[in-house]
Amino acid sequence: MSRPITPQTHPFPFLLYLEWALLAIAALNLLSPAPLLRDTQFPLLTFISLTGFSALGLYLPTGKLIQRIGHVALQLVLIVLTSGFGFSSLRLFPFLYLVLVIRSCFMFTMPGRLILTATAFVLFFGNLQIRLRNIGGRIPRPLQGLLANFHLNFLILFCLSLAFVLLLVNALLSERASQEKLRRANQQLRESASQIEKLAMAQERGRIARDIHDSVGHSLTALNLQLESALKLWPTDSKRAYQFLADAKTLGSTALQDVRQSVAALRQDPVANQRLEAAIADLAHQVEQTTGIQPEVSILLPSHLSKPLKITLYRIVQEALTNITKHAQAGEIRVALYTRNNQIRLEIEDNGRGFQPTQTTTGFGLQSIRERVQTAGGRVALNTAPGQGTCLQIDMPL
Repeated sequence: MSRPITPQTHPFPFLLYLEWALLAIAALNLLSPAPLLRDTQFPLLTFISLTGFSALGLYLPTGKLIQRIGHVALQLVLIVLTSGFGFSSLRLFPFLYLVLVIRSCFMFTMPGRLILTATAFVLFFGNLQIRLRNIGGRIPRPLQGLLANFHLNFLILFCLSLAFVLLLVNALLSERASQEKLRRANQQLRESASQIEKLAMAQERGRIARDIHDSVGHSLTALNLQLESALKLWPTDSKRAYQFLADAKTLGSTALQDVRQSVAALRQDPVANQRLEAAIADLAHQVEQTTGIQPEVSILLPSHLSKPLKITLYRIVQEALTNITKHAQAGEIRVALYTRNNQIRLEIEDNGRGFQPTQTTTGFGLQSIRERVQTAGGRVALNTAPGQGTCLQIDMPL
């Protein structure tokens, strides 16, 4: 306690009030007539020692060990002086020892508290023995047996009082330490929750970005190719160009719907009302309509796949086919999806122009695929080179 001790700064104000009450009782004991006291004058030195002991309670060091030991040693000296100026009387001031134990609990750990409690008992026992020896000759012999019995009972009661005070204050401090530990844990939980919330927001933004890129990007790419085909065919084959425009309008409506769903932070569920095989077959059909290339699709999967896994696989295939349509200039496309060693293996291969993976730093498509696979706990292997096509292999736990 580095600040002056007041009811506002003390961790347990009622203990401070108890200390003041015990000191007040000791002062009243000093002012009252002492039994068997030879000198009836007011013991000024005893009062000064008691005042000094009380003043030491205004500051209890909790820093360096030498400061704490010096503080306690000074308190012990003042207790001895307070009770030592009247050895010829029965003024014992037992409450000062209780106050010493209370104060020691705020300065030392449990071993130090036990040592000070034992020291307080030994000092009190020695003080009591000296007083009884000094006044023993002035007590009639028939009363000496009664005094010895009182002596024993008083020592037992004082020992129990010291133990009770020690256990009480120690329990209060332990409870306070537990509450402080719980408060720090709650603070850490609040900070962790805040960090998790920020991370979740970042992940949600990434998810929405992937959905916009995968769904809207796919639809707009197909729409752009349909419009380009319609422009090329319009002068020579208007009927076929009209069909391309009709398909483009359908793709535009799909893209608009995807935008609305992505802006609303809703994940599109492309496999809600159909099997994964049928959903991927629809993607292959869209590629065929757009490029005239019919992908070779082979799917052998168990029927108990979870819905998130189905959506992840669908999005990966969708993104890969979109990349092939936009960049590969391929003539053949193969999609294989099957189980292997309790894992799902997805292979997407084309015979297009390929690329140099180390020089592809701006493509969002491959990044989106990697993020989806990593989220599912899988691995991505990309084999490609300029002029040699591309083979994408993905393994995910089943």
